[in-house]
Amino acid sequence: MAKNVGGIDRILRAAIGLTLIALAAAGTVGWWGYLGVAPLATAAMGWCPPYALFGWNTCATRNAG
Repeated sequence: MAKNVGGIDRILRAAIGLTLIALAAAGTVGWWGYLGVAPLATAAMGWCPPYALFGWNTCATRNAG
């Protein structure tokens, strides 16, 4: 898998994912807050399936797949 998630995109995904998980754990939002695992995982991997599907890439360098 070629990376298709760039630096700022990864930081935002990680922050949003951690925030949603923390809010769900604190009981502020419902169970759906645990969906924050998805953006957190894509930030950790540097690869997003929908980006690959649509041909989007926010990386500064394009990797050969």
